[in-house]
Amino acid sequence: MPRLAVILLVDRRGHVLLQERDEFAPRAANQWGMVGGHVEDGEDFEPAAYRELEEETGIVLSPGELELWRDAEFAYSDGHEGRYHVYVAPVDLCDEDIVVGEGRQIVFVAPADVAALDKSESCAHFVPAFLASDAYERLCS
Repeated sequence: MPRLAVILLVDRRGHVLLQERDEFAPRAANQWGMVGGHVEDGEDFEPAAYRELEEETGIVLSPGELELWRDAEFAYSDGHEGRYHVYVAPVDLCDEDIVVGEGRQIVFVAPADVAALDKSESCAHFVPAFLASDAYERLCS
């Protein structure tokens, strides 16, 4: 089963960092998703999360800044499955601090705007649950 490390950063306004994928994405092309991706062979989830975050956004966080929020298996409607580690962290950043390494754009999205986005199935599964969680409330305070 593929292993995926994804990251949800929360800015000081409570907006969550999401990525609009482009037409070249191998899965969920032209949809919104979470920053992150596949854990490489021989790599652990947490180092993969820091690597993916830097590769896709240019953001470098120190070890220990990311917190594991969810460890769960998820299956797309077409049967594609993966084991997801969803990491979260508060950040004092804005859209201008993001370097887009993959996709069309990577921006902080207001929670009220998330529902209207055309989201990947994994994003539609994990992000609303995160926004309703105690972890999100804690990161916003």
